Amino acid sequence: MSEAPRDIENLIELMAKMPGLGPRSARRAVLYLIRKRALVLTPLADAMQAVAETARECVTCGNVSTTDVCDICTSNKRATGEICVVEDVADLWAMERAGIFKGRYHVLGGTLSALDAVGPEDLGIPRLVQRVHDEDVTEVILALNATVDGQTTAHYVAEELEGRCVISTLAQGVPVGGELDYLDEGTISAALSARKRF
Repeated sequence: MSEAPRDIENLIELMAKMPGLGPRSARRAVLYLIRKRALVLTPLADAMQAVAETARECVTCGNVSTTDVCDICTSNKRATGEICVVEDVADLWAMERAGIFKGRYHVLGGTLSALDAVGPEDLGIPRLVQRVHDEDVTEVILALNATVDGQTTAHYVAEELEGRCVISTLAQGVPVGGELDYLDEGTISAALSARKRF
């Protein structure tokens, strides 16, 4: 059985490094791209080249942008007194898709982890504390994932900001449309603890 040419194998290997794609899925994706060269592959390559040249991290919040300061940070329509702290840019984008939050963000870029030697400076927590001071922030919303590392990070950030502003967190519990039978014990426990009057 003959192998694919080296350039194509190289593309498959690179695609296989992407989240959610293993070697077999990457091979199928590359074969699809080759078959749809004019319609998909060439425009995709052009778009990837453009992003490679222009994408950068917002110096204020850590969002991905094509300018030094992202559109959210420069918008006059965003509330300046609220900062929503998220682990990564994907979380920020998820919050934006919901269209509810109208403040500004701070992307940590991960969570504290002694095992992986990730400390507060690695996550820009000191920069967050400075922003809270400089921007006269009245509320910080901790929208970190409900994992051990996420909650450890949330507690650390809360301690660092104590007395500087109101600190809140997202409610946790039963998701909309969720069925109790399919939920884990931690989710059910959090939902019961956060119960409210009907």
